[in-house]
Amino acid sequence: MKANHNTLTKVNQIPLKVKLFLALLSGASLTFCYAPFSLWWLMLLGFSSFIYLLTCVQKNQAFKLGFAFGLGWFGAGISWVHVSIADFGGIPLIASIALMLLLCGYLAIYPALSSLLLKKYFDVKHWPLALPLIWLFFETLRGWLFTGFPWLSLGYAQLSGPLSGWMPVLGEIGVSTIVVLLGTSIAIWLPSKNWGQTAFLIIVILVSGAVLNTHQWAKPTGDVVNVAMVQGNIQQALRWAPEQDQPTMEKYRNMTASHWQSDVIIWPEAAIPKLEPIAQEYLAELDQVAAENQVGLITGIVNYNFETREAYNNLIGLGLKHPTSTEDEHLNKGHYHYFHNNRFTKHHLLPIGEFIPFENWIRGLAPIFDLPMSSFSRGAYKQENLLAKGYHFAPAICFEIAFPTQISANLYHDTDFIITVSNDAWFGASHGPDQHLEIAQVRAKEFGLPVLRATNNGITAFIDHTGAIQSRLPQFEAGVLSEHVKQVSGHTIYRSFGYFPIWCLSLGLFLTALWFRNKSSFKPHVQGD
Repeated sequence: MKANHNTLTKVNQIPLKVKLFLALLSGASLTFCYAPFSLWWLMLLGFSSFIYLLTCVQKNQAFKLGFAFGLGWFGAGISWVHVSIADFGGIPLIASIALMLLLCGYLAIYPALSSLLLKKYFDVKHWPLALPLIWLFFETLRGWLFTGFPWLSLGYAQLSGPLSGWMPVLGEIGVSTIVVLLGTSIAIWLPSKNWGQTAFLIIVILVSGAVLNTHQWAKPTGDVVNVAMVQGNIQQALRWAPEQDQPTMEKYRNMTASHWQSDVIIWPEAAIPKLEPIAQEYLAELDQVAAENQVGLITGIVNYNFETREAYNNLIGLGLKHPTSTEDEHLNKGHYHYFHNNRFTKHHLLPIGEFIPFENWIRGLAPIFDLPMSSFSRGAYKQENLLAKGYHFAPAICFEIAFPTQISANLYHDTDFIITVSNDAWFGASHGPDQHLEIAQVRAKEFGLPVLRATNNGITAFIDHTGAIQSRLPQFEAGVLSEHVKQVSGHTIYRSFGYFPIWCLSLGLFLTALWFRNKSSFKPHVQGD
């Protein structure tokens, strides 16, 4: 204990500015835990380093340290946002950097508040019990407040590690909470030379996660579906140019021509750039061809109501809606008509990209606030699945795949697959698309369902029910990815119970921390004191 005290004394003598810089580096190091780097073990090292630094500052310095950690965490981790602002925002470099820092500063408030509450109300020895619930609360708040931005939650980085076995049980947010528990325990116990206690906790949680990884929560039924996904690789600068509408639509139709033998064909988000009301002739022809070939086709398109001036980011189903036989008199007839009900409307809109907060005030201030298709209306939180050749698809358009509660709300007893479509051309060659794919993989593992991810320029991929990638297309290449996708049966615990188990576990730990705190602060009165 004396050696530990001497170490803490030396660390306490380090200037606050140095500690803040070290916290910034600890946060920035977490970037290498996520895709495409996937160094899952680095998460425990980076997070525990931050917690150790937190033990070495005063209570009134905790918020600053947590903020510095968060600034490094998000500043490096979502640096890809700067690519879209700088390349397509049409504003000076200094302004784009300022906007990026503003976003990261906002996100850094959450770990800062967690640090403040922990430092202010709990003794260091109780931190491993108290922080999981505090962190869970603020991460849940981050995923909800101002429409939510749950990107880079700690659990995503564990997809390739043994802790991923807990995802079908507790979900990604549960794995995040486990990371917090482990990281805090390492930071508190190791300096106190509680090596046996630390090793026991790490081994138990990692081994149990590895064992859970061997369990099949959902099992293939033996039935397979032949699915083809088309990646058009249309440059972002050309996507909404009116003169490029027809060439883009022809490109997708031509790339699909040799895949009409598939059961289902999927085109990405807004693959058809022409507004739905004025693309009806094209859609009717496509619907007819798909029906004649007994194929279900799902595509992204923007619907616009000229009367109400409302725009909707939609996925619509064309061609074969239900399986038919060759004797069916309706075999060669499509079912599409304008505003038919086999459609999904995006609910979770991306701030700035799809809706402008305080639009009346800031619209027109800069090109980034006046981008094409940046004023959508929301769809319902819960909607019917899309139907294609009798198969039920739970949709998520782009950003929505990062919201597991919304995905869960749209999973029904007959849902066969999760489908997510996107256009990651906004983020260039950054690590944003890899992180986006990783999030989709986690959704597959959480819910025990295959996820089909179709994108404009990558990364288009088939993900099986265990979260593993079956096949994928390279970025920035036009191509068609075809795969036999296995149907599965069975539910994961997380799909059945959602956040309830991890909230109960975290609350139990927190109440234990409170009990210990109150017990240690209780001093019985002794006569003569």
